[in-house]
Amino acid sequence: MRPPHRLEIRGLTKRFGPVEAVTGLTFDVEPGRVTGFLGPNGSGKTTTLRMLLGLVAPDAGTARIGGSDYRDLAAPAHTVGAVLEASNFHPARTGRDHLRVYADMLGAPAARVADALALTGIAHAADRRAGGYSTGMRQRLNLATALLGDPPVLILDEPTNGLDPEGIAWLRRLLRDLAAEGRTVLVASHVLAEAEQLVDDVVVMHRGRLLTAGPLSELTTDATGLEQAFLRLTGAAA
Repeated sequence: MRPPHRLEIRGLTKRFGPVEAVTGLTFDVEPGRVTGFLGPNGSGKTTTLRMLLGLVAPDAGTARIGGSDYRDLAAPAHTVGAVLEASNFHPARTGRDHLRVYADMLGAPAARVADALALTGIAHAADRRAGGYSTGMRQRLNLATALLGDPPVLILDEPTNGLDPEGIAWLRRLLRDLAAEGRTVLVASHVLAEAEQLVDDVVVMHRGRLLTAGPLSELTTDATGLEQAFLRLTGAAA
């Protein structure tokens, strides 16, 4: 039986004019694991995520969440929490009020606002205006917004942007805790050294195509880091 919230990508392909953004992409993302979706900028990661979330129509192939297209999910905001790009927060609105607005839109209980603030470590700044937040604080508020629906699937694009080393360590703990609860966590990043600290499994793209997918431990078995493994793979693919 299929795990209820596995992500399944099959033969996914997308062109923009003459550009092959994604070609024949196939991989799975399993619940209970933190999966790194890795590759340099322009490798097709964000396009893939946008197809998974129904924001871009594929030319071929499928991208499914627990066997369903995103558009067919009964309660998408309570199934998938996603952060694809930095939100434009109303600068005069506090972090708490920002979350209250989104909670009302999602039909999430009011208590979930406090839960999301606590989970992301910004409860102390909840009543400050979001316009004064640092880049790292904005990242945390984005994540808090994604968690409002208590979703079993979390999809994050470049979540370490703006985080200092302490923030990256905090994010690693949070994502592992969420995965330990049985959630499916997919994290896209082009910063391989940072991603290596966050993930259990990897899906590596290069020029719109899959290079490799599997446990991080298998990719780095020879004691080299993820960056060295990526260079070895891209050299073999050249």
